[in-house]
Amino acid sequence: MDFSLSEIFYLVLLAIIQGITEFLPVSSSGHLILLPKLINHADHGLSIDVAAHLGTLVAVLIYVRAELRTIVGAIKNLILKKLNPNISISDAQITSDTQSLKLLKLIIIATIPVIIAGFFISLFEPSFLRLIQTVALANLVFAAFLWHSDTTSKTDRKLSDLRIKDALIIGCAQMLALIPGTSRSGITMTLARYLEFERISAARFSLLLAIPVIIAAGFLQMLKLYRAEDALIGISALLVAVLSCIIALLAVHGMMRWIQRADFRLFVYYRIALGLLLLAVSF
Repeated sequence: MDFSLSEIFYLVLLAIIQGITEFLPVSSSGHLILLPKLINHADHGLSIDVAAHLGTLVAVLIYVRAELRTIVGAIKNLILKKLNPNISISDAQITSDTQSLKLLKLIIIATIPVIIAGFFISLFEPSFLRLIQTVALANLVFAAFLWHSDTTSKTDRKLSDLRIKDALIIGCAQMLALIPGTSRSGITMTLARYLEFERISAARFSLLLAIPVIIAAGFLQMLKLYRAEDALIGISALLVAVLSCIIALLAVHGMMRWIQRADFRLFVYYRIALGLLLLAVSF
């Protein structure tokens, strides 16, 4: 890969776009496919895509560290209880651990469908998934579903109300995110809203679901990076990952503050505009 000043500028721009769009319901893949078209740059490829996603993974780990800390603590207490049944644990801690382990179970349940589907997609790698028309249409269609779910659903359920059925439904819907332009965060929030979860809870669960999905996708692509043995690709990936992490952390914080006082319509309008722009540049 050419590591010129223009290439560095392109990678910085890509990282900024990825960081801003990864956890917002606006389809990061749509932007990543549009960027090289707009500035007449060669497609950066899946390896750089995944480097950006790994950077955003670190960002989400930082943002949801409170939930992760309680889950790890619950697992630790469970192991200690198994090793020493006589160990004393307060009722409040038992209740907290039960809720944390339940959340972990629901994350796993919601992740299984997309992991299975992603494995088969990686085997065949259908070319139509990288077509700009596919990304455009997916943006338009799923923007409509996001709007409908957000304007017609109640908002009285919280993350603590999540059940196995809910997690399975959201998990199956997450498989659609394998179609670029769908937006993984968008589709999970859409189904959560249809299931009458409040916006903050829908977004919080979407962030938690991002962790195993990004890890799985990143593992597959890191194998490709390792086999390529290209130092310049490694440096490029590191630059994109670090910048994506910083920008994503700021974007998540901004999104959460926004949906505390507003709805998803801003994201819907933006996705419609993006879909139409993608269609325009595809011809």
